[in-house]
Amino acid sequence: MAQILVVDDEVGIRELLSEILADEGHQVLLAESAGTARRWREKHRPDLVLLDIWMPDTDGITLLKEWAATGQLTMPVVMMSGHGTIETAVEATRIGALDFLEKPIALQRLLATVKRALLNREAAAAPQLALSVLGRSAALAEAKKRLAQLAHSAAPLMLRGERGTRPELFARLLAAPGAPFIAGTELLAEPPSELLAKAAGGILFLPDLTQLGRSEQRSLEFLLARADKHKARIVSFSPVDARTLAERHEFDAELAAHLAELTLRLPPLRNAAEDVPDLAALMLAQLVEAKACPPRRFGIAALNALRHHSWPGNLAELESVVKDLALTTLEDEIALTDVERALAERATPPPPPEIAFDRPYREAREAFERAYFEQLLAREHGSMSRVAERSGLERTHLYRKLKALGLPVGRREES
Repeated sequence: MAQILVVDDEVGIRELLSEILADEGHQVLLAESAGTARRWREKHRPDLVLLDIWMPDTDGITLLKEWAATGQLTMPVVMMSGHGTIETAVEATRIGALDFLEKPIALQRLLATVKRALLNREAAAAPQLALSVLGRSAALAEAKKRLAQLAHSAAPLMLRGERGTRPELFARLLAAPGAPFIAGTELLAEPPSELLAKAAGGILFLPDLTQLGRSEQRSLEFLLARADKHKARIVSFSPVDARTLAERHEFDAELAAHLAELTLRLPPLRNAAEDVPDLAALMLAQLVEAKACPPRRFGIAALNALRHHSWPGNLAELESVVKDLALTTLEDEIALTDVERALAERATPPPPPEIAFDRPYREAREAFERAYFEQLLAREHGSMSRVAERSGLERTHLYRKLKALGLPVGRREES
């Protein structure tokens, strides 16, 4: 049968649940605290977790958030509490819990919930990247607050932003727990009535309006006219505003205006740098959990390097870099040098410096030296030891040279 982890600080509850579940043929693991639960989850990868909310070291909601944020919510979790509230149940479901059991737990309710949870374990085994547990940066936190406010409206919403921002992740925050979320431009080829039936009570998301042709726009008009009747909300993404969409992408102007009835600008990743380490760690954990790569973890210096990168390709670029690191790093821990290598391989080489032959020799030499060290600092991501090695200069001489040229001194290596 299944392996089930029971997490509860009350020994009587643990023993009772263990007896009931063992009688059903399940293998039961017991944890009296969040710390023990972490260790059992890491070692055994249980098929299901029954998790108490009130525990002495770390409460169950916090542990659930931790697993979700680190890509470890790969099994269904059922919360348990003797003092549960509707708000707590809703929060747990939003984070990723499958269900909520109130103590004292009725036998039939327990067995029915366990049966349903185990039927859902296949779906839980392949977690998707989610923003619900992230938001250290002010930019991402504000975007999530605005989305929470807009979730109460049924009006069409256009998300705006740079390419690579993964707008679908933001759009998913608008869907109520358990509500359908239907995404993809290709869906407009389906019969509109069937599509609306699929999206009833949820979200129909269109990832890039600039890619829609005339026939797809006509289908979208039909959907917009009937979405309210099915309680389905149309959410779309466009890298350009409604006016530019009409002028440059052959989009019907009236339709574009209707879709942009409400508009929200999504933050580029460079404005959410504080969230990059969490995002990278989550992406890596998901690859490890899916067995797409050997076990890996990020070193602190590596995460700092990712945080300081400008990410012109936004979340899509970060995902690509993390996957590269997961598959090509030689050690279990991804180090700073690994990140520097991955970023350097993707960097666009800067244009060669122009040499001004009409300047006096001293000015021309200084201009060349400035351009030379600017490019070297950029190529080595500010690593002073590597710049010194590449240029053949002793470190003290290098610092003096950069100061004389008015260039910022790069970072010292972290021990």
